[in-house]
Amino acid sequence: MSASLSQHEALVYVMVMMSAVDRSMSDDEFARIGGLVRFLPAFDGFDEDRLIHIGRECAAQLAAPEGLDVTLEMVRESLPQRHYETAYALAVEIAAADQRIRTEEIRLLQLLRDRLGLDKLTCAAIERGALARFRR
Repeated sequence: MSASLSQHEALVYVMVMMSAVDRSMSDDEFARIGGLVRFLPAFDGFDEDRLIHIGRECAAQLAAPEGLDVTLEMVRESLPQRHYETAYALAVEIAAADQRIRTEEIRLLQLLRDRLGLDKLTCAAIERGALARFRR
């Protein structure tokens, strides 16, 4: 397994994984990642200039053999449990940013939920909140 990630890096990895899962990173998704990094308290002290570098590292990790499984495990090991729900919420935000949830995104959300041991009711509440925020 590769070197561990910082808490900030792990959260960025989650967003990049979600953005990349459909093999394209939309402008809406990229803008959303930047906005979340600037706005959320979970990213206090994070050097925003590292965002692109971390995104590239994540993409390289995902391209490696068993990349998704290894990356999910790196995220789980790097985050304190109190940020598991935060990671899931960030993944949902990125999935909802372009107002289309694809099959691949749903599957990644399931994998993330299972890897982090989150209960389905909590995840449903997070998902419902995102739907309400992005509704036109």
